[in-house]
Amino acid sequence: MCGIVGYIGYREAVPLLVESLEKLEYRGYDSAGVVFPEENRLNFIKKTGKLAALKEKLAVQSYQAKMGIGHTRWATHGKPSDNNAHPHTDCTGCFAVVHNGIIENYLTLREWLQSQGHTFHSQTDTEVLPHLIEHFYQGDLIAAVLNTVSKLEGSFAMAVISSHEPDRVVAVRQDSPLVVGLGEGENFLASDIPAILKHTRKAYILNDGEIALIQSGEVKVSDWQLNVINKEVMEIKWEAEQAEKGGYDHFMLKEINEQPKALHDTLGGRIAADGSGVILDEIKMTPEEIKDLKKIYIVACGTAYHAGLVGKYIIEKLVHLPVEVDIASEFRYRHLVIDPGSLVVVISQSGETADTLAAMREAKRLRAKVIAVTNVVGSSVSREADGVIYTWAGPEIAVASTKAYTTQLEAMYLFALYLAEQRGTVEPGEIRKIILEMKKLAAKSQTILENTVEIRDFAREFAGCKDVFFIGRGLDYSVAMEGSLKLKEISYIHAEAYAAGELKHGTLALIEEQMPVVALATQENLFDKMVSNIQEVNARGANVIAFAMEGLKDVEKVADKVIYIPKTHPVLAPVLTVIPLQLLAYHTAVERGCDVDKPRNLAKSVTVE
Repeated sequence: MCGIVGYIGYREAVPLLVESLEKLEYRGYDSAGVVFPEENRLNFIKKTGKLAALKEKLAVQSYQAKMGIGHTRWATHGKPSDNNAHPHTDCTGCFAVVHNGIIENYLTLREWLQSQGHTFHSQTDTEVLPHLIEHFYQGDLIAAVLNTVSKLEGSFAMAVISSHEPDRVVAVRQDSPLVVGLGEGENFLASDIPAILKHTRKAYILNDGEIALIQSGEVKVSDWQLNVINKEVMEIKWEAEQAEKGGYDHFMLKEINEQPKALHDTLGGRIAADGSGVILDEIKMTPEEIKDLKKIYIVACGTAYHAGLVGKYIIEKLVHLPVEVDIASEFRYRHLVIDPGSLVVVISQSGETADTLAAMREAKRLRAKVIAVTNVVGSSVSREADGVIYTWAGPEIAVASTKAYTTQLEAMYLFALYLAEQRGTVEPGEIRKIILEMKKLAAKSQTILENTVEIRDFAREFAGCKDVFFIGRGLDYSVAMEGSLKLKEISYIHAEAYAAGELKHGTLALIEEQMPVVALATQENLFDKMVSNIQEVNARGANVIAFAMEGLKDVEKVADKVIYIPKTHPVLAPVLTVIPLQLLAYHTAVERGCDVDKPRNLAKSVTVE
């Protein structure tokens, strides 16, 4: 979740750009940079690390420029480094670009540009943008930007300046946010409102498919066909802290609502154009190695462990390989027997989880091949693994993981489908069917987020409870474990997840009158048995709230209340089912007055044993 800033007006631009970048530090970043016109050229200054390092580099002299753009980078393509930091330039040094998002077809574009004589200096997807603008420039910066945009696949918010036209900033948006701040004799640009709040509370919110020409005295917004758009001025009434959260009360709620975009981004560039298969070159396994696999170990902690449980089910179902899932702190101390043909998959949002890192190193010591699923480029896990599947969720600020979990699930689906395709264990038609439904997950998750009134009502009921039970079968049991964890870690209510088929083996003794039970019933092949299990707790006086797949209406006969999730392929149901459980935990914690973003005794990344 990189940060873009821009300024054009009558003040010195560089200090203002740095100050604006500081307002976006909460988003997370690994490098920062600015660019501005100076003596008929562009001056690029960028640095890996915190903004303090960039400020120290800028402090060597003063700069008189009255316009410029800046960026804080959260790495997706290419490790954190000075070369990979934004802004990026073209061969001539006359065009500068800062960019948020993912250019899915950048490799194809890069190869074509290199064939045209262009030279690249970074590993990023962004660097193709200034080279394309250079290629298309014929005296009109807006035309060159629009020609560039026409070649792009993916998501992007982009700001562009050129030494050829030093009186303007051009900004364009598709699937990544951009805000234009309006001033008197000056105007501002940012990817998020906190960057501009000190200077103005009037703004244009750019929509997808819009381009803005920003000059000191005016802002013109049009669509990509250059039809002028009369934008409504937004009056920003948020305070600074609230603005960092995008108007949400907590980072956790913001991050829950960012899941549609995170799911879209993680899928980006990894599906064949015709939807027939998965592109996953980053795992760096040959077809022979994949065919020789005998067993897979999945190792993780906490929420990532729950993602691994879903991964086990999917891989066994689609790839027909035995999978063992282990908590990293247990795996690393076992007497491991890792035979040739074994693969270890480690899952860690931060890529720095101490137990997971130690488990990975033990696996490598035993000569196992290791694939990592992580959200942080350049993290220890990503550096030491043999191959990496990045989840492009952006930074998570709240301690309780939400969008990291759903993107980890998506990564496991991609991995399983890729293995199945290579090993020939699933018919091509079935792979295509699952992929088609995966592409709809972002939109369906947005539908869930737009209908949350019932969840809030349930949260008010849960707020006074001491115990809550979650039950499910198959994939639903894995999701029940994650739902239970979310509730207990932020609301401090005792919550447990049970395999519904185990109720008769002891758990039913805990059920008493009005005991809250959350029952998950999304798996059609287990639905009749799950209905029977719900009946068992209902008959003993439990208050049952069921979450079921659309169309499975018989659950209404045994549950007190039912919420339906949009219909999808059964193996993909966990992505959609967990979202209302996240919201249930969130609203329950709010009702109880808990510190949602920073629950007691917990840390975001557990980097010590």
